Amino acid sequence: MSNTIDKVRILLVGDSGVGKTCLTHLIAHGESLSRPGWTVGCNIEVKLHEYKEGTPQQKPYFIELFDVGGSLSHKNSRSVFYAPTDGIILVHDLTNRKSHNNLRDWLYEILSKEGKDTYKPGSNPSSSHKPLNDEQNAFDPEEFVGAAQIPILVMGTKLDLVDERRQPKTVQKAGGIAEQCGAEEIWLNCRDPRSISAGTTDAVKLSRFFDRVIEKKQQTRDTGFYGSGITDRRRYNTASTMPYNMTNITTAGNATKTNSPTQTGNILMEPNVL
Repeated sequence: MSNTIDKVRILLVGDSGVGKTCLTHLIAHGESLSRPGWTVGCNIEVKLHEYKEGTPQQKPYFIELFDVGGSLSHKNSRSVFYAPTDGIILVHDLTNRKSHNNLRDWLYEILSKEGKDTYKPGSNPSSSHKPLNDEQNAFDPEEFVGAAQIPILVMGTKLDLVDERRQPKTVQKAGGIAEQCGAEEIWLNCRDPRSISAGTTDAVKLSRFFDRVIEKKQQTRDTGFYGSGITDRRRYNTASTMPYNMTNITTAGNATKTNSPTQTGNILMEPNVL
């Protein structure tokens, strides 16, 4: 019997300050992060997920959560974390409408994979999101998802800071990024571990998303067709793409730790990322 567990890689992207690091920590460890730092590069957390739990097909998988820094100053270099990718979580701040609008830009950036500044010259370099150029204006998220066939989940953070008198209905309007991508959407408070505790509606959505990511990875492997997802096999044909060895795994409660180099960040990254 094999002592390895397969893994999938999921990107968490969104504007700087939306709470990606807190969200990543909550998903991986089931607890809130009291003092998150700022991202330089990418932070990686690993979660053990039971694929199709409760069915004859149940199987453990490691979910690698790549929390990519949202600072514009790293825009030209962060594309190194975009491939290979099996799934994408788009993260926005429910109190900041602009962060939701900018999710379209993040999808475009991942699609281009070049990491180059594709915005028009002459725009304000201090602005984290500049006017779209013609190529970005023509970018259709729905067309991208259909072509890449990559599972997407949209997550809104800081639900606890939303004024009860003005619920964030504006981000759920028709034509929003979740609807365009055919993706489910979760709103939550990352400081409350109960937000995605077992048995809740949001926990079911998250588990269902992980299952979709795994299914897509299995289809890609079984058919040998690498058009699904985002893959750069030439750049990433390294040991870090191999499954984890069970002899290097220790589990305590909801937290899973590994001696694999992907956990410690062999891709030049710093911990505690927003």
